[in-house]
Amino acid sequence: MTRRIALFAALVLSAHSVRADDAVIELKPHPTNPMGYATSEFTVKAGQKVKVTFNNTGGIAPQPHNFVLCNPGTLEKVGAAVNAMMTDPAAMSKNFTPESPDILAKMKLVQPGTTESIEFTAPAGVGDYPFLCTFPGHWLLMRGVLKVTQ
Repeated sequence: MTRRIALFAALVLSAHSVRADDAVIELKPHPTNPMGYATSEFTVKAGQKVKVTFNNTGGIAPQPHNFVLCNPGTLEKVGAAVNAMMTDPAAMSKNFTPESPDILAKMKLVQPGTTESIEFTAPAGVGDYPFLCTFPGHWLLMRGVLKVTQ
């Protein structure tokens, strides 16, 4: 019985572990600019499995943050939709993330002192994919680029 439990545990752990060829991205707020990511550019290969972990260390002004990945050339459009959510009474429950076909991957708001992860497959198309924080007002400064290469 103990052997079966150990085998089952090993299978469960292997199903949730990151493979060597996966891209692992760790984000956190900039240590001196609470409205920016500490690192704002990452490169992955087309079709690569990606794991993004946001560690909201809080910085000098603790506040919620997230990671939302968009199609190339849509940062301003998605940002405008984020701004429009400020009048939506249910915006917080939606993590201030609008419904949009331009959003490829999204993470819920990560409260100060907590960590959140998401996994997705990098787009097949080579290009620069913008990412942003959708908490009100943040997207104007808290943004970056996921570069997808062959």
